[in-house]
Amino acid sequence: MVPWLNDAVFYEIYPQSFYDTNGDGIGDIPGITAKLDYVRSLGCNALWLNPCFDSPFKDAGYDVRDYKQVAARYGTNEDLKALFAAAHERGMRVLLDLVPGHTSEEHAWFKASARPAPNEWSGRYIWTDNCFGGGDGMPFIGGEAERNGTYILNFFKCQPALNYGYGERRQPWQQPIDSADALATRDAVWDVMKYWLDAGCDGFRVDMADSLVKNDTPDKAYTCTVWKDLTARLKAYKPEAVMVSEWNRPTQSLKAGFDMDFMLEWQGNGYSWLLRNYDGATDSEPKNIGKAYFCKDSTTDITKFLDDWLPSYEATKADGLYCLITGNHDTVRVAAGLDESERRLAFATLFTLPGAPFLYYGDEIGMRYQKLPTKEGGYFRTGSRTPMQWDQGANLGFSTAAAEKLYLPVDPAPDAPTVAAQDGVPGSLLETVRRILTFRHAQPALGACAPFQVLYAAKNQRAFAWQRGDADTGVLVCAVNPGTEPCAVPLAGRKVMAPLFVLGETPSWQGGALTLPGQTFAAFGA
Repeated sequence: MVPWLNDAVFYEIYPQSFYDTNGDGIGDIPGITAKLDYVRSLGCNALWLNPCFDSPFKDAGYDVRDYKQVAARYGTNEDLKALFAAAHERGMRVLLDLVPGHTSEEHAWFKASARPAPNEWSGRYIWTDNCFGGGDGMPFIGGEAERNGTYILNFFKCQPALNYGYGERRQPWQQPIDSADALATRDAVWDVMKYWLDAGCDGFRVDMADSLVKNDTPDKAYTCTVWKDLTARLKAYKPEAVMVSEWNRPTQSLKAGFDMDFMLEWQGNGYSWLLRNYDGATDSEPKNIGKAYFCKDSTTDITKFLDDWLPSYEATKADGLYCLITGNHDTVRVAAGLDESERRLAFATLFTLPGAPFLYYGDEIGMRYQKLPTKEGGYFRTGSRTPMQWDQGANLGFSTAAAEKLYLPVDPAPDAPTVAAQDGVPGSLLETVRRILTFRHAQPALGACAPFQVLYAAKNQRAFAWQRGDADTGVLVCAVNPGTEPCAVPLAGRKVMAPLFVLGETPSWQGGALTLPGQTFAAFGA
């Protein structure tokens, strides 16, 4: 593992919504640079920036028009290089969002590929061999190009799929992954990666990382072959650079050379049971049903999460990190499903489990989910992408623009949470996050790759206890009770330990059992 990852805590920034320095109503890269000291004060020492490249913004920048050009709304390439430099001066790292599976339909590569005469880019995308040809099970578009063919989509209509080849080939227009065109696509993506590595970035979060090769095997063997090639190039070129995949299959992604994978929220999976648990999570008005583990009145136990997460963690802990998130730009904000006391316990737990945690901007102050019309392809996700709330001034300190010019409206509630209202206030959510992350950084046993062991997790029981560390790092015992009633946690054979960190009431030891009051998290030296 790349050494710096062991102490890494990431902060995800949606650039258009973080901080606006030029008064146009849209966040920008100089705004991120201006707030680096704030991010560092949280205990976050690494950033993940959502796409900041030139785009028509039909999918919030995930439709890239030019991979090597910063979007004008955010600033310039020099602004991004200055951000890298400023972050490095503070001992921070920066990951960019790489979108390798597709481009915008306005990308120069696609415009060239759509021409009727064969050219260098004809095979850069996946085209059928007839203007009325179907996509062989894949979504496709016809009738919009002079070329005699239809083209395959990777997501929205505006996002034609780049050609990395096919695993199982059933049509004459489907190429193998080692075809000249498919290899040229790999080289083009590596060229983009190398460009930004040379500019100072520290790696990439990879969008839809498992989507490259079509008609792949169930274990994504062909896509893994592509990634083994690209990650090997990265490690040879810049060994300290890292890659985190949007995949949620660490047995595939980490074996393919990624340093990290996310546990993503898929409705009904372990992550959903941990934090949110919604009916209709893709509805325009998601409704929490109150059964997530951290809901204080829930009867859900931790095993719904562990049954999903633990096997993948155990199978891949020697290969890389399986990372947990407070939320991201694709999820309903955690504040929509958990109240503040519940979120404190959730954050304490997430930040003390293995892996490098990811904190979504604004979750540290309890930013709320807003019911909003779709913006730039966001749909229900738009309500989780609203401007960062800095103070009680105009536009909650996000921008000096007129309110109607803002990228998205700010929280209109009189009690909208802000950084200024919580900064330095003992017991505030912001200060609690800082306190938890300070504790994490001070304990080698809480490093991303330090050993982990479940000590107590039982069906129909609310408490959860786990051990971190070993003889080399020291050992910590952590325990949480998200319910309202005290719980006895049997920890036979363990000596009475003094708590090093407590949220809630002080726990007690009685007869070989740890008694956790309701709504309490504690960590003990062992």
